[in-house]
Amino acid sequence: MNIAVVCYPTFGGSGVVATELGMELSKRGHQVHFVTYRQPVRLEALGVHLQFHEVNVPEYDLFQYQPYELALSSRLVDVIKKFKIDLLHVHYAIPHAYAAYMAKKMLEDQGIYIPIVTTLHGTDITLVGSHPFYKSAVTFSINNSDCVTAVSQSLKKDTLALFDIKNEIEVIPNFIDISKYEGVPTPCERSLLAKTDEKILTHISNFRPLKRIMDVIAIYEKVKEKIPCKLLMVGEGPECSKAMEYCEKHQLDNVVFLGKSNQIDEILCYSDLFLLTSEQESFGLVALEAMVHKVPVISSDAGGISEVNLDGYSGYILKIGDIEAMSNKAIALLLDPEKHQKFKQQAFEQARKFDLYKVIHQYEKVYERALAKINS
Repeated sequence: MNIAVVCYPTFGGSGVVATELGMELSKRGHQVHFVTYRQPVRLEALGVHLQFHEVNVPEYDLFQYQPYELALSSRLVDVIKKFKIDLLHVHYAIPHAYAAYMAKKMLEDQGIYIPIVTTLHGTDITLVGSHPFYKSAVTFSINNSDCVTAVSQSLKKDTLALFDIKNEIEVIPNFIDISKYEGVPTPCERSLLAKTDEKILTHISNFRPLKRIMDVIAIYEKVKEKIPCKLLMVGEGPECSKAMEYCEKHQLDNVVFLGKSNQIDEILCYSDLFLLTSEQESFGLVALEAMVHKVPVISSDAGGISEVNLDGYSGYILKIGDIEAMSNKAIALLLDPEKHQKFKQQAFEQARKFDLYKVIHQYEKVYERALAKINS
């Protein structure tokens, strides 16, 4: 197939999933064209089967905010015509599915019919989409897609509850390429970041309020009363400065802020425990990335996290904001070497269930159904 992929080119979960999926599809012989405003951060070397087409947004004084959707839909029309694209796969209902629909209608005027597959990732539904200003546009975009997928049962349930959806939504979970990690030696010396007797706790996110990163720091403060430990905070966002100021004020010298990093694998290979305290998560891809590195996860019970992290197996799931319970579980696990080692292995076994090679066939079947709708 000749597939155009639209996604955000950033470190966020939707961009990572879209990029990894596109790269694997290209390895399987499909022609994949990424169409976005910047080359995706996870996109490896381009080639015959893998191309990137930049969306340029001209600036006009007339507009207070430049019309990205218009630029994207116009660019899609150009790419689809030039490269004879068979199918559009867009990640996020707005603005991407909305722009894809505009492109589809423009092409229909020229006798070209293109199916749209829309994947819902979470923020487009639970945060942006539920706002009254956008609700009608999200509903329209989902109902006018040829096929719709969601990354978790939780997200599907939320979508059906928030919007008047007539389209069928198929759940295809987020994934990870297990082959990249099996049998790979640890790439680093743990002593570079921590003393021999110190445990390493890690948190990775975009530091938005819904990630509750002050809960992460509070858990660390309780754990360090019982166990020598260090906390690695990876990412950037609106809550970062607040967290840094707190740590400086309370002299928490063992909390290390690493900013955005391309060395996630190296960071996770150091880690003894991963903390994910969010009040909202459609899936929790970062927990899966920790688990594939054999890092148990202490998480909240938000959204789709419980579909990834199994309570009492790959880690523990506690109520949102229950810092005391999360801290107690973390301490008990870290003080029990035998149980900790068992959870490490079980975390990896749980991650194996989300292997890319199990998921990619599901997407190919969705593509076939979408094409069949156009051709019928």
